[in-house]
Amino acid sequence: MFKKISIYLYGVGIVLGGLMPFSFLYAQELYQDIQETVRAKVITIVTDEMREISGTDTPTVYQKLLVEVLEGDASGKEVSVENDYVRVSEGDTVYIHRLVTIEGSELYLFSEPDRTFPLLFFSLLFVVVIFMFGGVQGVRGLFSLCGSLALIIFVLLPALSIGWSPLLVAISVSSLIIVLGSYITHGFTRTTSSAVLGMICTVIITGTLAYISVEWGKLTGFSDEGATFVNLNSKGMIDISGLLLGGMLIGLLGVLYDSAIGQAVAVDELYRTAPHLSRQEVFKKATRIGREHIGALVTSLAIAYVGASLSLLLLFYTSGSSWMEHINREVFATEIMRTLVGSIGLVIAVPITTCISVFMLVRKSRDGVVPPQDSKVVHSHGHIHR
Repeated sequence: MFKKISIYLYGVGIVLGGLMPFSFLYAQELYQDIQETVRAKVITIVTDEMREISGTDTPTVYQKLLVEVLEGDASGKEVSVENDYVRVSEGDTVYIHRLVTIEGSELYLFSEPDRTFPLLFFSLLFVVVIFMFGGVQGVRGLFSLCGSLALIIFVLLPALSIGWSPLLVAISVSSLIIVLGSYITHGFTRTTSSAVLGMICTVIITGTLAYISVEWGKLTGFSDEGATFVNLNSKGMIDISGLLLGGMLIGLLGVLYDSAIGQAVAVDELYRTAPHLSRQEVFKKATRIGREHIGALVTSLAIAYVGASLSLLLLFYTSGSSWMEHINREVFATEIMRTLVGSIGLVIAVPITTCISVFMLVRKSRDGVVPPQDSKVVHSHGHIHR
């Protein structure tokens, strides 16, 4: 986009005449400008009051701050910045933007308060709670989470940034996350393997449905402000609608784990308790358990999406327009489609995982003969393993 604009401006300069030197000077100025974000400490609050946002009757906080730059070329320098974002106190650490033009003039703008300490505190508290109450299983789950995040950061994001198909990348990385997370958390067992196969099949089917929903619903993915910046930064190389597809699949994984693992364990426990049951009977009983689970999971998924869009919902609720007009807007249609596709994935995960688990875990009886019990090995500590 920027390249096309530059070409257009260049052509206009030729037509008007004499503007080419100015064009090169402008390009040089942009190239040599310095822009950086640095940490700073609030020394003095010069002004602290409430002001109305220009053109509205809405009040907002306004502070004029004297801050000391803590890093970068201007480290140790005291500068003045204006803050109309969030109230801060003396001694707080904040982030500010520093801009230096080719002429040497400097401009400082308030960016964000430094949230490092609360982020670290609650991260540490999360780990402590996992260790205290989650036991070994919780620690394994923590390692699984770290591995999943590593796959997203070092595989998914780089692949998307160079223009690979977001749908194929999302399905592949989701499958890797499923395999890695499941075996780390639950161990290498047939129960885990059946859940893994069920989840991978569900992700493939859900990915297909997500593709249909995006194409049929003409969803561009630009309802997300971040997607707009990604498109500008990548100069259109990244498929934004495909990025939306990938987000649908990644967002489904967390709840899908719960559903698939629960069904696989249900099949295993049913057969351990009543090994005389046929595969059809185990399937029916496990599906009955899954139906109860589905209701809670679908509600959780839908409410989670509603909670994430609560401010937007309130904005449209108070606007006075019709609900049909609102839900047809892409920003709402996208979330509705995301919720529906994700919920469909959760529902179909139950019969798919149950069927695979029954096939892998339940021994088929012949002529009404109950399978022998020697398929179970009871160790001295009382646990039963296959």
